[in-house]
Amino acid sequence: MNKLKAYFANLSLQRKWMFTSSAVIFFSYAIICMVVYISLHTWLLNDEESKVKRTSDDIVSFLESQGPNITIQQIQQNTGLLNSIVDRNQSVRLFNIDGIEILRINDTSQAAPLTAMREIVQMTVDKKDVFVANEPVRLGFFQGYIQVIHPLTGFESLMNYLLTAMLIAGVGALLLSGSIGFYLANYLMKPLHALRSSMKTVMDKGFNEPIQLAYTSQDEIGDLLKMYNAMMNELQISFTQQQQFVADASHELRTPIQAIEGHLSLLKRWGKDDPAILEESIDTSLTEIARMRKMIEELLELARREEKDDMSEADVIVVLEGVISEMELLHPQARITLSNNDEIGTLFITENALSQIARNILENAIRYCEKVPEIKISVSAHDQEAHLQIADNGIGIDEENLPYIFDRFYRVDEARNRQIGGTGLGLSISKMLLEKYNASIEVKSEKNVGTVFFVKIPLKY
Repeated sequence: MNKLKAYFANLSLQRKWMFTSSAVIFFSYAIICMVVYISLHTWLLNDEESKVKRTSDDIVSFLESQGPNITIQQIQQNTGLLNSIVDRNQSVRLFNIDGIEILRINDTSQAAPLTAMREIVQMTVDKKDVFVANEPVRLGFFQGYIQVIHPLTGFESLMNYLLTAMLIAGVGALLLSGSIGFYLANYLMKPLHALRSSMKTVMDKGFNEPIQLAYTSQDEIGDLLKMYNAMMNELQISFTQQQQFVADASHELRTPIQAIEGHLSLLKRWGKDDPAILEESIDTSLTEIARMRKMIEELLELARREEKDDMSEADVIVVLEGVISEMELLHPQARITLSNNDEIGTLFITENALSQIARNILENAIRYCEKVPEIKISVSAHDQEAHLQIADNGIGIDEENLPYIFDRFYRVDEARNRQIGGTGLGLSISKMLLEKYNASIEVKSEKNVGTVFFVKIPLKY
């Protein structure tokens, strides 16, 4: 039994499906055949028994109607009774009270044992299954028995024929159910085979080839393949972005490393003896190291993607005032104003995330400005949301570049941005933090006029 279970468990899903469907159809057919066979067997056997009883009752009634002086000629004249006995291949015997045979009609089988009780029994006589009816009879002073023997040869032939037909039909049903099961299994497994082939392609070749699964049926397999296509498309996008991210990060980290390596090589050759070169090299190396440290911290911030805390809350005015004070301390030339005309409730976001978002936007506004930075921040509440508007007078962004400013390491002007500083990750981090708290950010900008950031954050209360 365990070997059979192990064999079945190791079969392919297609064969399991075929065998299971075939077994279900075949056993259903077998059960129906058994019920039909048993029902017909019982019904026909009762019919054979009723024939015996009818013959016995007819003979007794005939003898009693003729009286004690009945003759053989009178019996022979009752052709209807005799024909029915012959047609049924029955044997009728008349015995006296001592069990001596007096009369015999249609001798087709040997006599059966006599019983004093009026009953119909099934037994074997002369190696044949028969029904035997022993009926007491009284004709005047005569007492005896009427014995009717009804052979079951025809009944057994019919049941054997029926059983043979059912067995032949059963074999046909088994073959038919197997064929239907194989066809259905093959038909229903086609999309799964395609799915497996697609997975094997991705495993062997990655995402170098497009993933196409053509299956239009609106069923469970169709839903599965749709989800698979959507998932693989997202994975393909994520894989491409990851490759791009690794390439960009490698490129961005290579520049400060090369700068530090160059200055250290310069110092090793002859610069350590020149105080001015030594000072410049150390300052440059420290600047590049600080830039690398900041970039690594921001990369870790993007990689962590911590789940949001449902208990998060922040007072937007308090947080913004703190960030503005920090920016004015670092950039005294910047002019930053904050205005709010509405009573703003508590925001559903952490104070650290909100301050980081505001700090990234303000640093970009100050960094990408060729004149005295003027930044206006306004806060209002609308429909259970806090709306933050941060407008600057910086260099602006071309319209074709606006859709990409939240991508990691995206730079409008590589050389200029590297001279200005920054890592190219601030806005990516800001968008990631906003999306984590179901917030949104939009940008409008005009070249050489300025940029406006629109931030919407849900209110907690």
